[in-house]
Amino acid sequence: MAIDLKQLGMVRLAVVTPELRVADVDFNLAEIKATALEAASQGAGFCLYPELSLSGYTCGDLFFQPLLQQRVAEALLDLARFSVAKNSPVLVVGAPLEQGGRLFNCAVLIADGAICGAVPKTFLPNRGEFYEQRWFSSATERNSDQLLLAGEPIPFGEDLLFQDRSFTELRVGIELCEDLWAVEPPSGSQALAGATLLLNPSASPEILGKRDYRRQLVASQSARCLAAYAYASAGPNESSTDLVFSGHSLIAEYGQIQAETERFRFESQLVLADLDLHRLVGERQRNSSFANARPQRSYRIINFTLVSAEVERLLRPVSRTPFVPAVGQERSERCQEIFALQTSGLAKRLRHTGSADVVIGLSGGLDSTLALLVVIHAFDLLGLARKGIHALTMPGFGTSSRTRSNAERLAELLGCSLRVVPIDAAVRQHFADIGHDEKIQDITYENSQARERTQILMDVANQVGGLVVGTGDLSELALGWCTYNGDHMSMYAVNCGVPKTLVRYLVDWCAEYEFDGEISKVLADVCATPVSPELLPLDENGEIGQITEELVGPYLLHDFHLYNLVRLHYPPLKILQLAEQAFDGEYAVEELRKWLLLFYRRFFSQQFKRSCLPDGPKVGTIALSPRGDWRMPSDASVALWIKQLEQLN
Repeated sequence: MAIDLKQLGMVRLAVVTPELRVADVDFNLAEIKATALEAASQGAGFCLYPELSLSGYTCGDLFFQPLLQQRVAEALLDLARFSVAKNSPVLVVGAPLEQGGRLFNCAVLIADGAICGAVPKTFLPNRGEFYEQRWFSSATERNSDQLLLAGEPIPFGEDLLFQDRSFTELRVGIELCEDLWAVEPPSGSQALAGATLLLNPSASPEILGKRDYRRQLVASQSARCLAAYAYASAGPNESSTDLVFSGHSLIAEYGQIQAETERFRFESQLVLADLDLHRLVGERQRNSSFANARPQRSYRIINFTLVSAEVERLLRPVSRTPFVPAVGQERSERCQEIFALQTSGLAKRLRHTGSADVVIGLSGGLDSTLALLVVIHAFDLLGLARKGIHALTMPGFGTSSRTRSNAERLAELLGCSLRVVPIDAAVRQHFADIGHDEKIQDITYENSQARERTQILMDVANQVGGLVVGTGDLSELALGWCTYNGDHMSMYAVNCGVPKTLVRYLVDWCAEYEFDGEISKVLADVCATPVSPELLPLDENGEIGQITEELVGPYLLHDFHLYNLVRLHYPPLKILQLAEQAFDGEYAVEELRKWLLLFYRRFFSQQFKRSCLPDGPKVGTIALSPRGDWRMPSDASVALWIKQLEQLN
């Protein structure tokens, strides 16, 4: 299915390092046209070229030659005519331009068959290898808001921002090379004035170690400005009289490098990235520091129209598991940090209450296993005896021998105090008390067991003078897949900030790296066990008959939904289209839509459970605590979101 980038709030941008001949404007013009057509064939709506790309950056005193200046002006008019063509991208090229008797180093934006405006460079380097003040004047020295090109007035100044007429998220700010390296780059003020896409035509000569610094600079400025930042750098075809240029061009979004060119390539090269401007606008709305800041100056807004592009596939990576850390060294570091957050939160609560005892329900499933490992870490950190960890396994109507065995064995191997408290008789007495037929295996049948277990845990905590550690995870809270005042409740919930996909990942990591021998084997089997509340009887083979993901859908999908809804605030249409790419070949579109519909319905209808959550630590960028990140009325209507999904039929 074709993807409308504008509809998703995205723009496809190309940074181009074209083959170049110093002072050969005709050759450079032809390369710009050729690479623009190539970028357009790949769906690019924007093409950014290096500093002084029409003339070459290293022309030296040739910049003063009237013939060179005239040919550059003619080339700009040629590009304006070129931009009339269907599907032509917006072009930003570099050119030396005269205004008021001075020469300026400019970036020129061309679209809709017109030269929309020229932005002169503000900070001119004049040290070491740089002599720009010999030829050019700073933007602060201009004497008019316009310059004349072939007798026609063109908007001119460092106070220009460029706005798409219909794509409200797309506002473009431009600064040139050294401007980024200044103490207060113009792009900061441009971002505060609404620019989401910051462009930098540059000619940055290469020296040892500069590549990494350049990469850090571009990434950090995009993060600081909550923006997309594209940096197009002059290549090795510039004069090598005293310097070497590498053509290191980059595209970053909100602190992350999305694409970059190879260095030292003599032929033209370009790289493209899909930039999510919708996401950036949302980040700005939620960032009070950004919202409260003011731009340093006022800006003139110049309108243009970006050609709407439909593409078959997004160029940006779409993670199937946005909560799960990458493999390798980052994996271990991230897992250790997550455990440190969970452990420190629980340790602080134990220190505050003066308790050397905790009570935890241990089912042999993923969540309770992770919670137990966190408790172990906290007790070891505080120097407490592990016998103060009271692990209760409470077999009921649906408990399998596999999970019970894993729970009991794990508690024994880790040195905890273990109690086995069957709940069958107590629940049957409860059924008799309320007049419920045990043969009716409905929600009452299931929740009675969950609440019986919670009552036991709470009462044992009173017995030992300890606190109940909750085991439920973030994914269950999002779906409301917990029994109200049953497993929903505890005295401190260590997993409330950890989604299910990450729970499995953490337990698996512990099995591989933190433990060995029998403990490692038990943890590995826990990871291999199907997720189930085990509230319905076993099947005829004695196996778990109630599989959670068959009822509420794959946690792999729901964690994807959760991240994109709560962290990025994407609408249903966008989440679905991203899911199509992320899970291509694994889930059909209709299946993706089915589970997304279920997610929205449950997420809205189950908010009342999240409105009264126990305390617990925030671990990542998403938390659903009503005292922290997520404030939502329990009776909000889901109709608007469901309607968008239903219209996709």
